Amino acid sequence: MKKNKRITLDEFKEKHYGVIGSKRRDELESGYENFKLGTLLLEARLEKGMTQTELAEKVGTTKSYISKIENNLKEVRISTLQKIVHAGLGGQLELSIKL
Repeated sequence: MKKNKRITLDEFKEKHYGVIGSKRRDELESGYENFKLGTLLLEARLEKGMTQTELAEKVGTTKSYISKIENNLKEVRISTLQKIVHAGLGGQLELSIKL
């Protein structure tokens, strides 16, 4: 009977996308951060019980734009993200830099 060897997510990414710092791996990581950001906004909006249209109206943008951010189809500028979080969701944006 053959046993399946489990690997960590980091091992999987290195095997299929290369080491950290390689072009392909950096593209993967960048895409993940955008995906994560969209998911965080979606979860926050739902937690507030808001529709995309309601959030867009509070922020002064369109439902389509909010949808594109939440679905990782559009990158968002930090200034716009701050506006969405502060004015739209009544929250606070926290950023950090890890070296």
